[in-house]
Amino acid sequence: MDDRDHFGNKRLDLAGPLLGNLFRQLFKKLTKDVKIYAQKALDSNKEIDLRVAVKPETISRRLKYSLATGNWGATNQNAKAGVSQVLNRLTFASTLSHLRRLNAPLGREGKLAKPRQLHNTHWGMVCPAETPEGQACGLVKNLALMAYISVGSADSAILEFLEEYSTENLEEISPTSVCEATKIFVNGSWVGITRNPDDTVKNLRDLRRQNVISSEAAIVRDIVSRELYINTDPGRCCRPLFIVENQRIKMKKHQISDLKRTTQEMPDTWALLIEQGLVEYIDCEEEETTMIAMNVKDLAKSRYDGEVSSYLIIVYHHRISSYIILI
Repeated sequence: MDDRDHFGNKRLDLAGPLLGNLFRQLFKKLTKDVKIYAQKALDSNKEIDLRVAVKPETISRRLKYSLATGNWGATNQNAKAGVSQVLNRLTFASTLSHLRRLNAPLGREGKLAKPRQLHNTHWGMVCPAETPEGQACGLVKNLALMAYISVGSADSAILEFLEEYSTENLEEISPTSVCEATKIFVNGSWVGITRNPDDTVKNLRDLRRQNVISSEAAIVRDIVSRELYINTDPGRCCRPLFIVENQRIKMKKHQISDLKRTTQEMPDTWALLIEQGLVEYIDCEEEETTMIAMNVKDLAKSRYDGEVSSYLIIVYHHRISSYIILI
């Protein structure tokens, strides 16, 4: 069973999808009105006048109304209240807080405890302290300052790579070979299987770091279930992490100074970090299958532990070999 409160199972609607859905509802209403007018004109043998049939204010007036009042929907019956709000400009901190506010679509009067509680997957994504008192406690949250919501991208590049690489299509495989291989899912759709998932995951991550596929694509490998999930859908909550190779952060000190020096020539330095493969976005699902160091000291400790363990292994092997020689 899935955990309903797991942040990886949630999707957030931003301004774009909300306006898009509202426009779609209003356009559907417009076409319905045109159809009703045309039917009436045909029934009464009148000439169809498009200037009368198409009412432009159906869309524009309702869009203005929804943005002004916050009642989001084509009709007042199904409208969601409080979607658009007047931005709080009391202090700079209050403005930032208001811009990054999340609203769970649950009834405030219910006494459900689970959705209000702090979940483990909120770590790094949501502020654990800032939430209103009273009925909305825990249902209205605030995004962390570095958290990012995926915009969504086409999965065609990923499907193309999987087709060219070691993926076997569902049409080509026999049912008996499925249980021995790793199943691949792209945005929830089962697209094929792979027999060497280690290489597939490594190559996909390399392509993401080289910006061949979208930098916000999530690559999640469930080793126990033998499943590989690739998600490119919008609304996923992600957070940025430094990329580590051989227990060392990939970003070097001279690159940080270069970024500071070239800010006027290249203002969008954050996009540059992602393009160079020094920082990557990890969503809640991928976070659970990734080893993350909490600080740089942990990396130094892991390097030291690795060196000590390799030294012990060498000594141990020397003892075995000398023992064999003695025999």
